[in-house]
Amino acid sequence: MKKSILLIACFVVFLMAGSFKGLEHNRPTIEGTWELQSFYNYDGQNVTDTLPKSDGYRQVKMYSKEKIMWTRYVPDDPNGRFGYGSYRITEDQLIEVIEYGDDEMMKALDTMRNFTFELILNEDTFSQISVDADGNRTFSENYRRID
Repeated sequence: MKKSILLIACFVVFLMAGSFKGLEHNRPTIEGTWELQSFYNYDGQNVTDTLPKSDGYRQVKMYSKEKIMWTRYVPDDPNGRFGYGSYRITEDQLIEVIEYGDDEMMKALDTMRNFTFELILNEDTFSQISVDADGNRTFSENYRRID
């Protein structure tokens, strides 16, 4: 009898462990290549305006397991922009730590290297939302997975 109860208990624990692992695999990952699609303005919580990117404007972000690299092309700016660093994700935040980039990025890094965003991550889209000091949403960049 004790062996049967022990066997059933082990089986239940095995099933539960397998169930939790399955949930992990279903969670979307940011790893991959993403292209900017649009911007949102917020009134503190809700979207008030959707701004498409301008003609010819391209911004791509690439995330590996721990690193990020982004590049931006603006037709009126012949220099382009880029940045490289590391990132981490919490349950609802994306934290990017930029280590180096183009000349303009390096000037900006003198004042700020850590960028924290509210993150809404789906399988093929994500939004990184800027919030003010009071936690109100102000602006977002919205991306679509391209790889």
